[in-house]
Amino acid sequence: MAEQDPLAGVSVFVAAARTGSFTLAAERLGITKSAVGKAIARLEARVGTKLFHRTTRLTRLTADGEAYLAACASAIDEVEAAQAALSSADRVLRGRLRVDMPVAFGRRVLLPILVDIARAHPDLSLALTFTDATSDLLQDDVDLAIRFGQLRDSSHLIARHLVDQERVICGAPDYLARHGRPPTLLDLREHCCIVGSPKGPPLAWVVRENGETRRITPPTTHQLSDGEAMVDAAAAGLGLCQVPASMVRDHFAAGTLEAVLTDLSTVPVEVHALWPRQSHLSPRVRFVVDRLVEEAAHGGLS
Repeated sequence: MAEQDPLAGVSVFVAAARTGSFTLAAERLGITKSAVGKAIARLEARVGTKLFHRTTRLTRLTADGEAYLAACASAIDEVEAAQAALSSADRVLRGRLRVDMPVAFGRRVLLPILVDIARAHPDLSLALTFTDATSDLLQDDVDLAIRFGQLRDSSHLIARHLVDQERVICGAPDYLARHGRPPTLLDLREHCCIVGSPKGPPLAWVVRENGETRRITPPTTHQLSDGEAMVDAAAAGLGLCQVPASMVRDHFAAGTLEAVLTDLSTVPVEVHALWPRQSHLSPRVRFVVDRLVEEAAHGGLS
């Protein structure tokens, strides 16, 4: 026996309940009053209870009908809202979009993309925060966050992988001239190292040795909570740091930083977009996430 459609008759029931009349429901739905009555009767038979008290002049919900309406109306409202969001043919974005992102990656890579989107959509307002501290999206009222590294399990967030970036360990040429290049990981004990903080960039470095990826704790000579400041400190000759490649590409091109331990440190770090789990995705967030995925596919986030 074929399974019955659990949604059959639901829209008719909701229309009748909201109008309080089979006649008005029929007019709203563009069907006959008889078709409304038959759809309600079939629905009542399927759920096994009466949903309406019907008289010649009055149609009222039963107690079970009130409870069923609350569930059905909410579901239909969510479906209609989702369809409206998906069918915005003109793709006009309105309202405020709150995005939280790492400092250096946000300024150098993401900001030009977001500015380009805002220029094309004058009714869109950006509220951008640049921080290497991890935040609670729900507590901080953030619509979208960009995060590096492994994600914590969270039932209230949705994540979309954007890109992988290579990690690099690097130092300034004058620092390397004074302290030498570390040939092995053990030699890091003789070096000054610049690391992150508990709520900011990582304290540990990620390396791959003999085919095995692991975390190591370098000497904590300098501890900074801002990834861009870590790079600036390394370029000033204070020591070695490990960061995603996008943060030091300009320094490498200018010769102000050089990579070391390249056979061990180029372990990819994942970059994700995260947003709060909700019944339907905001058109603003959906548009930006789609744009970031497109940029990543063409190398724009590397």
